[in-house]
Amino acid sequence: MSLAHKKIILGVTGGIAAYKTAELCRLLVKAGAEVRVVMTAAAQQFVTPLTFQALSGQPVLTSLWDAASGDGMAHIHLSRDADLLLVAPASADFMAKLAEGRADDLLSTLCLARTCRLAVAPAMNREMWAAAPTRRNLGQLRGDGVTVLGPVAGEQACGESGLGRMLEPAEILAALPGLLGAGPLAGRRVVVTAGPTFEPIDPVRGLTNLSSGKMGYALAQAAAEAGAEVCLVSGPTCLAAPARVRRVDVRSAAEMHDAVLRELPADVFIAVAAVADYRVEAAATQKIKKSAAGLTLQLVPNPDILAEVSALPDAPFCVGFAAETEQLAERAEAKRQRKKLPLLVGNLAQDTLGQDTAELVLFDDQGLHPLPRADKLAQARALVSHLVNLLN
Repeated sequence: MSLAHKKIILGVTGGIAAYKTAELCRLLVKAGAEVRVVMTAAAQQFVTPLTFQALSGQPVLTSLWDAASGDGMAHIHLSRDADLLLVAPASADFMAKLAEGRADDLLSTLCLARTCRLAVAPAMNREMWAAAPTRRNLGQLRGDGVTVLGPVAGEQACGESGLGRMLEPAEILAALPGLLGAGPLAGRRVVVTAGPTFEPIDPVRGLTNLSSGKMGYALAQAAAEAGAEVCLVSGPTCLAAPARVRRVDVRSAAEMHDAVLRELPADVFIAVAAVADYRVEAAATQKIKKSAAGLTLQLVPNPDILAEVSALPDAPFCVGFAAETEQLAERAEAKRQRKKLPLLVGNLAQDTLGQDTAELVLFDDQGLHPLPRADKLAQARALVSHLVNLLN
């Protein structure tokens, strides 16, 4: 996971989390990266350019009109041989700029004129993070291929607590090798299932569940960040596929089963999707009319995708999920043993389905490993890290 000789542009925007970016700069240089720092005017109200110059060993750029940029074209030249442009912290204001394509200072102009990958580590008050404009901007950035690192839940400088806290420098550092093609899953092929399935009753009705797909999509992103080639087999969701992830859309459990088998062989199979256990034996071809007599449906079992894949002679490393409503530890471990899985992730459905955060428990041959509640992407990165340790 070496960053030796990687050229990284570190953008710093205005926010108290800028003090953490100084430590991030130090860690990047220690890891062997060549770091150039670009600061906004607001960032300089929190940390001085001199601090970053001392830590990076390079002049810090602060203005489009800075004499240090030579010919005044730093916003063009700087990214041409860079491997990554990382903005940390990325304020709500700066994310809005990026989403709108605005370029009114050196850093935003550099982001627009870049030829390298762009990643942002958001940091803001919890209400700002949850606000509708920020959520829209976040979706736009992800749709534009920008990698979003964090945030996580925790205490904030304003005295409140919640989602919006910037990832710790060491956590950001750990996510970078995968973005640069040097991650722990580089050269590995990963298949992830996500979302619900839909089992038709007639042309307008069906059986489904409350899965949003957020955890599966987060795991696909985390695996891609770790350097893997990722195929995401997704049931019906409203989510955009993460950057560098190939998505295969399916509807029913049978379609998901067939799509997964087509994607094999793979090194890792992560079965996150909430696959319907049953389907209607014979779905009606025309809409069933309402009747006072009631309706009886004959249900038959769907294929158990995870059990089938894990039983293959050349089975990939299989990771299962167990969403329970009670007795999580007992039922999750029983499922892991029954399906002969090296790793199973357990959670309480009522505390996780459809939410942006999750509290997970990992079950493997060494026992159980709790992951305290956090943003689902942060949980996904922790899960991938655990998976890598088991693979190795």
